[in-house]
Amino acid sequence: MPAFRGAGLISRDSLTAWLLVAPAVVCVVVLFIVPIGYVLLLSVTDPTVSLDHYRRFFTVPLYANVMVNTFRTSLIVTLACLALGYPLAYVMARRDDALAVSFWTGFVVRTYAWLIILGNKGPVAATYAFAGWGSPPQLLFTSFSSTLGMTHVLLPYMVLALYGVMRKIDPSYMRAAESLGARPFGAFRLVFLPLSLAGVVNGCVLVFTMCLGFYVTPILLGTPKDMMISQLISQQIEDLLAWGFASAIAVVLLACTLVLLGIYNRFAGLDRLWG
Repeated sequence: MPAFRGAGLISRDSLTAWLLVAPAVVCVVVLFIVPIGYVLLLSVTDPTVSLDHYRRFFTVPLYANVMVNTFRTSLIVTLACLALGYPLAYVMARRDDALAVSFWTGFVVRTYAWLIILGNKGPVAATYAFAGWGSPPQLLFTSFSSTLGMTHVLLPYMVLALYGVMRKIDPSYMRAAESLGARPFGAFRLVFLPLSLAGVVNGCVLVFTMCLGFYVTPILLGTPKDMMISQLISQQIEDLLAWGFASAIAVVLLACTLVLLGIYNRFAGLDRLWG
């Protein structure tokens, strides 16, 4: 009887655990697994069962250029976010009072703010006119404005990834290095910087993967010649109604993202992305 009673308790506990997990599993299946499976199916069945969409994507130079531009822009934005975010996160981590990076302003609002700032009647143009420097250079609807806007939108993600790691570094390590004769910059380079590399990697992976699929900012601030892969997908769906080819492009983008995350997981572990 005790054995049967124990088995009943284990079965009841297992059922309870499954019932608690069931809503999350249903959400993942309905909102992620089914849509991704449908896109994958559509990429090889619309209009007929074949791999022509993938063959077209990898053989037409235009689409290869879009892919290269997407990765190049993502790399530039990631490096810019790292260059700007590291000093900011360092200052935040060294302060004792509360300091936060706000996410309350939506990225669409921030993108439209750059439309005003870089526009013909914005503060940049007004500064040129006030200083007598002539007409300002064309800043809006260029690669520069698109990259600047994406850097502004994604910078908080880099800062928070760095801050989460830097905050855990004991300040006594720096004081110990300085007490042993190291100069402040030497202590930073030999002690603090290596300990913060986990945050650097986390922030770079997070920003890079998000930038791969960015759509609103480059389409509002950029130029058609610097099209990113998300814009290409939108063009195929909205203008050409090429659902199968657009699905194939989306699958390629998803595969590239998964490869990147797989490499990161192999050397660092995905669990480190969350601190």
